Formats: sequence, C-alpha cells, structure tokens
Amino acid sequence: MINESVQVLGWNWFQIYFVQNNGMAWGTEFGGRTGKLLLTVFRLFAVTGIVYWLYKSIKEHKHTLLIIAISLILAGAVGNIIDSLFYGLIFDDPQHKVATLFAENHYGTLFHGKVVDMFYFPIWHGDLPAWIPKYGGRPFTFFNAIFNVADSAITIGVALLILFNKKVFPKETQIEKTPYLEDLLD
Repeated sequence: MINESVQVLGWNWFQIYFVQNNGMAWGTEFGGRTGKLLLTVFRLFAVTGIVYWLYKSIKEHKHTLLIIAISLILAGAVGNIIDSLFYGLIFDDPQHKVATLFAENHYGTLFHGKVVDMFYFPIWHGDLPAWIPKYGGRPFTFFNAIFNVADSAITIGVALLILFNKKVFPKETQIEKTPYLEDLLD
C-alpha cells in the first residue's frame, strides 16, 4: 500500500518505501493537471533529443563511456515516462489497499500517471544541534530522498558524464592550416 515500507535485510537505513509522485524530484508539482501534461510532453521532447544524441554519438564512434552514460540517461527517462503515460491507466488508486493491475476503475488518464518511487536510504535521523542556523534544533534525516531504478540510471549517467568529462568530451585539437598562395593574394 502507499506509504508502506519494508526494511531490507533488517537494516533501518535501507528500505523499500512505496510512494507515488507527479513526476518531479521530491514530489514537486506545478500547474495541476495542465502542468503534469506539460511535464510529460516536455519529457517526450527531451527523450527525442537524447535518442538523437545517442544515435549521433554511436555513428561518430564517440567514447564508449559517453555511449553508456547517454544510454543510462535515456533508459531512466523512458522508465519515468512510461509511469507518467500509462501508470494511471493500468492501476487503480492504492491509497488504502494494494493497487490492482489492469483495474476497471483506474485512477488516471493518459499522460497523467504518477511515478512510483521505492528506494529509501535514511542513513541518519535525529535532531540537529541548536547552534546550526535556520535548521538547528529540528528533526533531520540525512538522505531523505525516495527514488526508483529510472532515477538511479539517470543519476549514474549524469555522474559518469561529470566524473569522466575529459574522456567523453575531449577537446578537439586545432590544426592550423597553412594558407595557400591564392588565399594570400586575395
């Protein structure tokens, strides 16, 4: 059921925690149903651009690490789009029960599904010291994000691009051309 969690191997810091969000980080929303539709359409255009980037990189024999990173980003984006497009059409609302696959009374429409997140790593939970400005004396959880496999693929792909940017985006050496005699005379 929604907001239900299970500790993995009995570890409190690794849980499978079932939540749904409207498709943005930390459940951020904008613009209600229209905003959700615009977000999904934006994702479709972004995936089209990523597919082109991957195709071009393969065709130009770019570094294998670049192709792997783009592939991970693409796979994650497609995974989240599948949730956004179809999840509301094939499941009913899991608010007070386990969701039913291919339910007659689905909760959403095409382009308005929610993204399912499940991995939760609350590594540390406690009250922050009072001397910390703004947040001191309040409860705090280190790494409170709940995410899914698609989010992990995107994050790993982007991390590869950042960590190995000199390998995957090498600077092309400028070859100075020796001017031809005709060019000098013009």
